[in-house]
Amino acid sequence: MSGFLKILRAGPLATIQDMGRIGNLRYGIAASGPMVRSAFRAAGAMLERAGDAGIEFTPTGIEFSVDTTTSTGFCGGDFKLSVNGEPAPWNAAHTLAPGDRISIAPGNWGNYGYVRFEHEFDVPLLLGSRSTNSTVGLGGFDGRPLLAGDRIPFGAPGNSAPLQGDVPNEPQSLPIRVIWGLHADLFPTVMRRTFLEATFRVSKRLDRMGVRLDGGDFFREARILSLVSDAVVPGDIQILGDGTPIVLMRDHQPTGGYPRIATVISADMDRFAQLRPGTPVKFEPVTLAHALAAEGGNR
Repeated sequence: MSGFLKILRAGPLATIQDMGRIGNLRYGIAASGPMVRSAFRAAGAMLERAGDAGIEFTPTGIEFSVDTTTSTGFCGGDFKLSVNGEPAPWNAAHTLAPGDRISIAPGNWGNYGYVRFEHEFDVPLLLGSRSTNSTVGLGGFDGRPLLAGDRIPFGAPGNSAPLQGDVPNEPQSLPIRVIWGLHADLFPTVMRRTFLEATFRVSKRLDRMGVRLDGGDFFREARILSLVSDAVVPGDIQILGDGTPIVLMRDHQPTGGYPRIATVISADMDRFAQLRPGTPVKFEPVTLAHALAAEGGNR
């Protein structure tokens, strides 16, 4: 297919993502992929065919135009969509025509939204994925976030879209479920209890690598805030040297030397990723069996 998408405006960390480089963490490469996998899948499921890769954007939104006809799915969070200046339904599929200009502005909730197209983006596959990891300059469009003026070429038609893909709802004020981490027993019992009783807040210091939480001052009394580095995974809650908890996200570093008190279960990662700065957060411990069952229900 000839044709391209032109970026007219892009907020910070708007990137090309697919489902990620699964299985490469052993080589020191995070999987990357969409921060909110359910919304990414739902955007593709709105189409008869969908390219594996799409665009992830942040709360400030994005604007782009196309020079060809293409079916397009929009999903994730609460955003305001307009096509050529006219309001259009969000969490819906639309057929775009040559010259159409699309504008996406922030709504009431959510950090990440997605646009999927019926054709693949003609950008290189690196280690089996087109996902961007801008921290190390890998994949996507020149290994970086998208910028105004970028022209992303469309390639071959996508695959048949999955039949399932429920539109995610606004995150409810429920606890984020965790399993106790590798180093939980190194924290005093009273500190672990305080961790579960405390109400944290999502800080303004968040990106695709991690989300810092305010309200962890009590961790400053811990005496084990530096360890020999070992492997980390998305959802790990590290306690930094100053006592700040940070939840590792999709572009996390491969190893870490701070203690991990707990890990957010996979089934709650999408919900956690959509919590905007200032949102209160509480944690609830569950068993590994519960975590596996919950993840199975999200597939």
